[in-house]
Amino acid sequence: MTEELKEIGLDVGHRRVGRLMRENGIRVERSKKYKVTTDSNHAFNIGPNLLNRDFHADQPNQKWAGDISYVWTREGWLYLAVILDLHSRRVIGWAVSNRMKRDLAIRALNMAIAFRAPPKGCIHHTDRGSQYCSHDYQKLLCQHGFKVSMSGKGNCYDNAAVETFFKTIKAELIWRKSWETRRQAEVAIFEYINGFYNPRRRHSALGWKSPVAFERKVA
Repeated sequence: MTEELKEIGLDVGHRRVGRLMRENGIRVERSKKYKVTTDSNHAFNIGPNLLNRDFHADQPNQKWAGDISYVWTREGWLYLAVILDLHSRRVIGWAVSNRMKRDLAIRALNMAIAFRAPPKGCIHHTDRGSQYCSHDYQKLLCQHGFKVSMSGKGNCYDNAAVETFFKTIKAELIWRKSWETRRQAEVAIFEYINGFYNPRRRHSALGWKSPVAFERKVA
């Protein structure tokens, strides 16, 4: 909020912004009910943790990270799979479904591959859920020359960058209203990612630039 105000010419500090937000009843929303999305009880092979919590990347397409989360609607759960480029935290692939199956994760990955055409050797990091360990998903990674990396068992901190994205979209979009239909939530997610998060939302880790602006600066 402070950086947004500075950009339009208002010279304010964090403390003043915080005070004004409190006085006007503006607060951060963070906690909601939890739903497990990682099924690690399977017989598929599990990759090593190549990322090892190093979420920094000097250039695009060096390190990608993916995960699956959920949105409650009156029709039932809607599952959201995303792929982030860790260089800029940009969402480069995403997909939604009413089922948390491997095709959901594959569609998000295919979008990212089509958008970025990554070079061989890009690290692809996820948890060890069955969707990501499945033969079909791993075959796709192999075809495009990815280095497979997976989090430790039950350790969400190993994929903290994507977890942070999910916390952000839930606080700024998902938890702000009740969703009547899955389609309604899907359209809102599309508009949030492509209309706000990627081109406009500022990140402290990026020097208070948006993912798109950060990539332009590097280019």
